Amino acid sequence: MHWDDLRIFLAVARDGSISGAAKRLNIQHSTVSRRIRLLETQLGTRLIERKKSGYELTPAGDELRMAAGKMELEVLEVEGALGGQEDRVAGELRVSAINNMASSVLMPIFAGFSEAYPDIRLHVQVSNKYVSLAERHADIAIRLTNTPLDTLVGTRLATVASAVYGERRYLEGLRASGARPLWIGVECCAFHQSWTHAACPEHRHSFFVDDTLLTLAAVKQGLGLAYLPCFMGDSAEELERFRQPDPIHDLGLWLLYHPDLRRTKRVRVFREHMLARIRDQSALFEGRLPQPSGLVSAGP
Repeated sequence: MHWDDLRIFLAVARDGSISGAAKRLNIQHSTVSRRIRLLETQLGTRLIERKKSGYELTPAGDELRMAAGKMELEVLEVEGALGGQEDRVAGELRVSAINNMASSVLMPIFAGFSEAYPDIRLHVQVSNKYVSLAERHADIAIRLTNTPLDTLVGTRLATVASAVYGERRYLEGLRASGARPLWIGVECCAFHQSWTHAACPEHRHSFFVDDTLLTLAAVKQGLGLAYLPCFMGDSAEELERFRQPDPIHDLGLWLLYHPDLRRTKRVRVFREHMLARIRDQSALFEGRLPQPSGLVSAGP
């Protein structure tokens, strides 16, 4: 058995699909299928069975998953130990970031890193959910949280403030009429859900979204008020703040990685790059950019 075959098998076992494993490993679907069949032939037993719900491990496959997982931990330890001795910074680096940040404020920073380190093959993956760094879903995760996992090594990159925003003409109408504002219903992260419920306890929503980028688009259309991170709301010319940021809504922006990778050079240089570039934009993240006058600062 070759480790590369086991790595592919682990990806299928964790993702539950051939296509998902192929996407994660950045290889062809047919390559994953062929390598799994070859591994089953070598071992003389079925490892994976096709079900209506996806692929499921056989008892033999489950045993191999546990054994391969132990091997993976040893490989990670070796990579971490030797990574600090690299003569040049090169190799693959998989970074998982939140959608609304990866596609906006972080993309220029990622681009700058790729230009500075052309020998590092940077893979940016978007996920708003939990990513297992121990199982190599990614090498690095960039997350908004005030409670990072104790099992990971973390660097706090910035404090991210949030405020309530509305489209400029919509807010002008509120000022003129004194009407009760509408709130956009959010079904994305737990933070924005709980804040919205507290601000609008009667839940009078006629429009709902399940992603922060959709929230931004809906606010721009004048559909109502919503909480947005200041790096998003303050960057949109059509929007103004309805309420100023409240420190109780501050979240930490963390760069997290597995302890075994702490000495790997490509991880270290990426962390240093992110710290420096985000420090340059601390006012944007912390909501300290100058605001236009005429804000609606009170109301339910």
